[in-house]
Amino acid sequence: MITCKTKKWGNSLGIIIPNDQVKLLHLEEEQEVMVEITKAINPLKELFGFGKNNKITRKEFLETRKLLEPRM
Repeated sequence: MITCKTKKWGNSLGIIIPNDQVKLLHLEEEQEVMVEITKAINPLKELFGFGKNNKITRKEFLETRKLLEPRM
């Protein structure tokens, strides 16, 4: 999996594939590739909310805790 940031490209968004991955995957210009996009989440932002007065429920706390625990 590659992690990268989107960049404004005209009226669209684009991504840049890091050079080490280009070499590893033997990619070439104009080559068609398949991309699976998943929005990165920040579990701490979800846990603490955006403002002082936001309260978190026990259910939300436990769901966020599951995200933070190492997967086995």
